[in-house]
Amino acid sequence: MNTLYKYDHYFDQNERKKIIEELNSKYPDFFSYEVILKTLKDREVFAVTLNNKKTGKAEDKVAFYIDGNTHAGEVTGMMAAMYTMDALLCNYGKDEKVTFLLDNYAFYIIPCVSPDGSDTYLHSPYMLRSVDRDYEKDDKGLVAEDIDGDGVIRMMRFKTTYGRYKADGNLMIPRAADDVCGDFYDVYTEGSIKDYDGLDLEVARQAWSLDFNRNYPYGWFNDFRQHGAGPYPLSNPENKAIVDFVIAHPNISSVLTHHTSGGVLLTPPGTYNEKKAPYFDMAVYKTLGKLCEKTMGYKSVNIFDGFMSDQENYDSGAFDDWCYETKGVYATTLELWNLEKRVGYTDEWTKIPTLEEECEKFKKCYDWVKENCPQHYKDWEEFDHPVLGKVEIGGFNSKYTFQNPPADFLLQEVEKTFDFTLAYAALLPRIEIVSVNKTIISDGVYKVEAVIGNLGYLPTNITDKATMINIAKGIDVSVDCEVLNGEKKINIGELAGFSSTDTGCMYYGNISTLTSAAKKKKVCFICKTEKDTIELKVCGNRVNTIVKNI
Repeated sequence: MNTLYKYDHYFDQNERKKIIEELNSKYPDFFSYEVILKTLKDREVFAVTLNNKKTGKAEDKVAFYIDGNTHAGEVTGMMAAMYTMDALLCNYGKDEKVTFLLDNYAFYIIPCVSPDGSDTYLHSPYMLRSVDRDYEKDDKGLVAEDIDGDGVIRMMRFKTTYGRYKADGNLMIPRAADDVCGDFYDVYTEGSIKDYDGLDLEVARQAWSLDFNRNYPYGWFNDFRQHGAGPYPLSNPENKAIVDFVIAHPNISSVLTHHTSGGVLLTPPGTYNEKKAPYFDMAVYKTLGKLCEKTMGYKSVNIFDGFMSDQENYDSGAFDDWCYETKGVYATTLELWNLEKRVGYTDEWTKIPTLEEECEKFKKCYDWVKENCPQHYKDWEEFDHPVLGKVEIGGFNSKYTFQNPPADFLLQEVEKTFDFTLAYAALLPRIEIVSVNKTIISDGVYKVEAVIGNLGYLPTNITDKATMINIAKGIDVSVDCEVLNGEKKINIGELAGFSSTDTGCMYYGNISTLTSAAKKKKVCFICKTEKDTIELKVCGNRVNTIVKNI
């Protein structure tokens, strides 16, 4: 796809802001933005709206929501969101599907949920979960720090007769149960040590441990259950700004939130077994999974059944669950980049590997990094630690090898993410006025019959969950004149999408449509008016608004 910008490095807040302002100036007919939050460090959280304004207002169209950088270090997601904005605009009028989507739908994009955390990640050696705000800080023990001053926090090893590892060249491998001779090591994160008693070295709890994806209301548990969830739901201003934005835009019908890493599409429910969820919704999620595998090579996994290794003390309070369970929209978490998959490992999310298996996997990743991005690797080098004495520091820059792709691999990751985004958005419902018939009954009295149809894959209620929780409100059809046979506004309920049409192969191999879903409905008004025209309007929260003058 054509783009204005290069995706060969990671954008910080200043560059993101500059790009957003440039796109706003260059594409006034398609682009607008707002600041939905000024963070505690005075950085803006931008929300971008993409929509062909000549074909209608964004709020009158079904909308697709995208975000990135909920977790500070997962900067690939932010780049995928930025690329999506860029590519949609640059390829309008050149690519058929891009043009169709921007003409018929709205896109809401929040590239960076946590600009404070993202900038700290990009401009320091530190890793952090969501934001650089102290939370239940514990300085006792080993604190991750770039003590050798090379700009990267790596691994740190030192010899000890109590060590769990031994050296195999530059690699560390597990000490066997019967290993009693030779040099043994403990391996920690590079860092400083506070209040060390000379016995067993403890690792301090990370000071910046707030987790925005545990702070949403649905399924929230306090820190006793999951550290970083915050003192109460939406206690983080960033989380509250996102929820307020979604609530303020009821036309949002599908959600794609970008994370790293894993190379997998995660689908709700995340707090109970998939078999307890509406069958239709789960079937659509499986369709999304097939689209993701086709466009990205990434498989789809149900969060609770296929991603949680502990189904008693599962992680929750996540954005995708909140969107699906309380707003009734399809919400998926796309975990971008998977170094382990590139070196030949398959995904087994619920399996807990042994130490030996982890080290074997690490060896293959080590070989890949040395071959493909040697700038992110350093051999062991001696260092005089102020507490431990002689140690060695070395290994990967895991921020841009394990957690995110090296810059040389970034473009291919965001390109295929864009392909999946187009496929995902194309499933949204799209209603039309199929036909209008007018019959003159008497002077000034008319019978107006209209057929309304849904051309989309998804139904207008979007999910069965939306119907269950009374979020789906149906489609309103109205006229702007006196009506003799009822009300001016009639709610015709929901329209199925073509996903609900029952098809199959009959005997002797013939393909057949078995049952056609209710994709069209007729409405009738007996209108009394002295005007030359009657305005027929079709609208709803999750359908495009259509106005036709008769």
